[in-house]
Amino acid sequence: MATFRLAGLLALPFALLASSAQAEGRFGFGRVPTPEEIAGWDIDIDRDGRKLPPGRGSVAQGKALFEAQCAGCHGAKGEGGIGDRLAGGQGSLATPKPVKTVGSFWPYAPTLYDYIHRAMPMNAPQSLKPDEVYALVAYVLNLNGLVPDDAVMDAGTLPKVTMPNRDGFVPDPRPDAR
Repeated sequence: MATFRLAGLLALPFALLASSAQAEGRFGFGRVPTPEEIAGWDIDIDRDGRKLPPGRGSVAQGKALFEAQCAGCHGAKGEGGIGDRLAGGQGSLATPKPVKTVGSFWPYAPTLYDYIHRAMPMNAPQSLKPDEVYALVAYVLNLNGLVPDDAVMDAGTLPKVTMPNRDGFVPDPRPDAR
């Protein structure tokens, strides 16, 4: 889960600079970032779905998009290839050979949206529209048996998906760590 917090940590210097009127003069270099620059980095989606954008996508739409843009790396059914395996592995985490996939390891469904949006496809990250990301999320969740074939994901339905490993992580004891 450290990957998901990294973006927030990277945004911290920008926030500190923006909140400090002395930032430009104190060290003699740099400038306060514009609101547009901050918005470009402030794209994280919280585990509870806060900040999910408007849009929607179905399993069927996601399947077509996955076949066209994702299967070359992740396999036709998310079984893996040159890219990570995305499906299967449920019940394997406590075995000598755990299979860490979206369906076995990830604790929160909205973080799948976050990852696909910010990092996929690998050759053009952040190029997918919200509807496309929702569709891919729906399809990957469906490959893992977590949503039915007719599921539609959006900002209301995605946070309601209960992931099998939701309780498999130790909570961060720091106050207001998110």
